[in-house]
Amino acid sequence: MERELVEALGIVAGCCTTAAFAPQVVRTWRTRSVADISLGMYGLFCLGVALWLVYGLLADSLSVILANGATLVLALAVLVMKLRFGRKGRQPLDGDD
Repeated sequence: MERELVEALGIVAGCCTTAAFAPQVVRTWRTRSVADISLGMYGLFCLGVALWLVYGLLADSLSVILANGATLVLALAVLVMKLRFGRKGRQPLDGDD
């Protein structure tokens, strides 16, 4: 396949996977509810996406750069909301004192 076609495929795939985060960002912002969001998962996910972004920059892959740049912004938004909204009125779980 030509490089342009491969990059176009990557851009379309990146748009799909990145767009999947938008509803979570909007819902979390509207409800301010973060109880069911895993801090560890989003922290590790943001690290992984940041590393993919660096990889894309080093490999000069526009599709990897665009997809992971946009995904990192959305995932970081959820992570920041988890940290900010999670501090208010936190109720301990059984055994979580």
